[in-house]
Amino acid sequence: MKIARVSVNNRRKAFEIRAGRHTYVFPYARLEIRPTTSDRVCEAHVDDELGSEAFSYTLESGRQGSVHLDHVLEYNRDPTYMRDLLLYQLTLEAQRRLPRSPLSRREMIRRLRTSPAQFYRLLDQTNYKKSVDRMLSLLRILDCDVELLVKTRAA
Repeated sequence: MKIARVSVNNRRKAFEIRAGRHTYVFPYARLEIRPTTSDRVCEAHVDDELGSEAFSYTLESGRQGSVHLDHVLEYNRDPTYMRDLLLYQLTLEAQRRLPRSPLSRREMIRRLRTSPAQFYRLLDQTNYKKSVDRMLSLLRILDCDVELLVKTRAA
């Protein structure tokens, strides 16, 4: 996903980022280089050098900072981003447990009822087209129990 535009809202003390079909808010409080009342944000732009996947901002003092879109999506708890993050974490766990498994890869493929190519796609952490259920099936074969914790958000 690419950032289409970014605007500064000093009154709200936040950036407004347009990416895809959504507009996200990212507060100044989450920045590494934070503006103050005497050193406000004077300019923000989509950073082409970062592949339009980040934006840069400049304070009145001349200090500069950048924010990647992943930080914005994580702050806003974007469902697609959170799903991809979950798949990434499940994949890394499967990769860590694979060498310790007593089963051969051929046996894992047989138990998953899939092809070798699909099995290796499951182990690819950059592949986000796989399903969470297939990852859970693989982790089950690797003798893992995955628990999903649902809790009330803190205020």
